[in-house]
Amino acid sequence: MFRSLSGVNYRIWAGGAIVSNVGTWMQRTAQDWIVLTQLTHNNAAAVGFVMALQFGPQLLLLPVTGWAADRLDRRKLLMATQGAMGALGLGLGILTVSGAVQLWHVYVFAALLGCVAAFDAPARQTFVSELVAGPNLSNAVALNSASFNTARLIGPAVAGLLTAVVGAGWVFLINAATFGAVLLSLKFLKVDKLYRSERASKKRGGLIEGFRYVRRRPDIMVILVMVFLIGTFGLNFPIFISTMSVSVFHKGAGEFGLLSSIMAIGSVVGALLSARRERPRVSLLFAGAAFFGFGCAIAAVMPEYWLFALALIIIGVSSQTLMTTANGTVQMTTDPQLRGRVMAIYMAIFMGGTPIGAPIVGWVADTFGARWALGVGAASGFAAALVGVVYLVKYRNLRLRFTAWRPRLTLDARAEVREELAETEVTAARAS
Repeated sequence: MFRSLSGVNYRIWAGGAIVSNVGTWMQRTAQDWIVLTQLTHNNAAAVGFVMALQFGPQLLLLPVTGWAADRLDRRKLLMATQGAMGALGLGLGILTVSGAVQLWHVYVFAALLGCVAAFDAPARQTFVSELVAGPNLSNAVALNSASFNTARLIGPAVAGLLTAVVGAGWVFLINAATFGAVLLSLKFLKVDKLYRSERASKKRGGLIEGFRYVRRRPDIMVILVMVFLIGTFGLNFPIFISTMSVSVFHKGAGEFGLLSSIMAIGSVVGALLSARRERPRVSLLFAGAAFFGFGCAIAAVMPEYWLFALALIIIGVSSQTLMTTANGTVQMTTDPQLRGRVMAIYMAIFMGGTPIGAPIVGWVADTFGARWALGVGAASGFAAALVGVVYLVKYRNLRLRFTAWRPRLTLDARAEVREELAETEVTAARAS
């Protein structure tokens, strides 16, 4: 399960990342809380608009972010983006501690953070392939998710407590300080032991070549469609959790932070289960999407705070299984020279749908109630599962058969062999 940690560079990176991830989750929790309860009167649409500003640049800057991840030194690029994100956290913290913060300030900082994160995300995702050998890439991707969600266990609970005791401004300042950990880890990496592949040629056609490559890969196309549906309408957890906590269960900042941490229990479990698998399987996408829809539907009807919290664990396990499988499949089966651009497309679709979905989900929460907003999330999971089934029927020959009157789902083994050959070819190309 933890085989990637045998490499010294991955251990250094993981140590810095976990500290920074805790700070990131602290800031997200405190930011959502002050927008919902201090800067507005429980306006879920405002929370959705902040999310749109924060994730929209992933889509708008797509023509250059993928190019940067493929052409520039990823380690140096990450040092620049992580430093800039720390500076933005410091600025918002100073405004909040001084009592000068207004809603438009949060909007501006969210948009600036989104622009920096648009460059950071594809570089960070593909940088993992420089830290570990090819066979361990899927494991490293899963462990990265486990680290991110372990931080999600700690960060929101700590942020909720600190927000209640000393205020959200100090949470932002602490987040700014945590970026020092990942910057130090990048500085102390053993550069001579990085698994660097050949940089993309200027003749590869830029982003257009990435789109052409994706178009020729139906397995990646179906992943992108499923990720778009759930990323746009399903992964709006700040809206779901904050509105259920405040408007349905009438809880405070501490209980709000605790809900995010409880959901992270499921996310960590899902990531660790993914880390145990030798390689991601596309068929797991269907199961993850279906269980995500089921989890959101169950959470929407829970009558009590603690029952709602238990339902969040189901959402955490299923969403993490889906996203870790999608991420690992795309990275492991993509041409190394196009990986940055393909991952930029992936992240743009994953995060770029938020400007569409978050305001809609926020409007549904304000107009019809928080439970109906969760219903939108459930619908996105079931729709993504249906897309997965169509792909499996068309390309993997999924069939329902009866053995001794018992129903069984079967897949074409030859298609799975073709997937394995594709991964082998990518690994060989990278080694050469």
